Amino acid sequence: MKGHKVVALLNDPHPPFELASAAEVFGVTWPDLPQYYEFVICTYKPGPVKNTLGHSLLVEEGLNALRTADTIVIPGWEPVGSTVEREVLEELRAAHRRGARIASICNGAFVLAQAGLLDGRRATTHWLRTALLAARFPEIAVEADVLFIDHGDVISSAGSGAGIDMCLHLVRKDHGASYAAQIARHMVLPPHREGSQLQYAVREIPAGERADDSLAQLLDWAVSRLDARLTLESMADHAGVSSRTLARRFTEQLGISPGQWLLAQRLDAARTLLEQTDLPVEVIATRVGLSSALNLRRRFRTAFGTTPGAYRRTFAPPPVPVSA
Repeated sequence: MKGHKVVALLNDPHPPFELASAAEVFGVTWPDLPQYYEFVICTYKPGPVKNTLGHSLLVEEGLNALRTADTIVIPGWEPVGSTVEREVLEELRAAHRRGARIASICNGAFVLAQAGLLDGRRATTHWLRTALLAARFPEIAVEADVLFIDHGDVISSAGSGAGIDMCLHLVRKDHGASYAAQIARHMVLPPHREGSQLQYAVREIPAGERADDSLAQLLDWAVSRLDARLTLESMADHAGVSSRTLARRFTEQLGISPGQWLLAQRLDAARTLLEQTDLPVEVIATRVGLSSALNLRRRFRTAFGTTPGAYRRTFAPPPVPVSA
């Protein structure tokens, strides 16, 4: 694949991190590695193109560059969900018909969607925008729990950092794991990240879902004793209501069952301990009421798509150096 042409298509304004991610993987020449890719930047109207920080980048290539591209990368697109020029969409469709590989980073998935390249397919974007993508394009099966989705001809990736994962994945497909790992090593990155973007997402409870005073005290009480054996019956006894009444209040106020809420609190507590302590997984499992390391690992992978150990390696702070 020597001479494989990768073209990044920019909009005005463009997100600089996403462009830099693609450029670092496909465009940088490393002294100890063969260079298999030619990296080009183009835009709808050549000239100065501002980024989202307000700085301009001189882009000399227009849409003609897409006609000879082997891979097209759309490194984000601002404003999110804005209407894409007809000429841009036509060039993307034409490139796809002739066999070019087309990939999006973050909000670039909205461009692929407008071009019709994701119709009837699975796709992803930043976890904050998956609901918007699904609402605007119901013909797309939007997934919020993956870093990228590769159909071979069309690839979409999640938020900004997932663009690097996707680009390294494409290099791995083109030239093997060893070559991709060497590029990742130069970038001081893991060649392959474990897990999904759900481990990075924070679910904010809308105002309409927040508990009123009838549940607030019970929730505080339960969170303070996650290591205990909490059941629907014991929580209902503490609240002074029947189990059926408590379950109904959870559904009405939080939209989930008491068991689902309790599991979420235990997993959140486990994440905090993994980030802030070096406690063994077995101890963390006991402290958060998940009984065993095996159960914690199973629940953790189901919820976040990764293992407690991988999560800790990603989020734990580096050790503080000891002064001499």
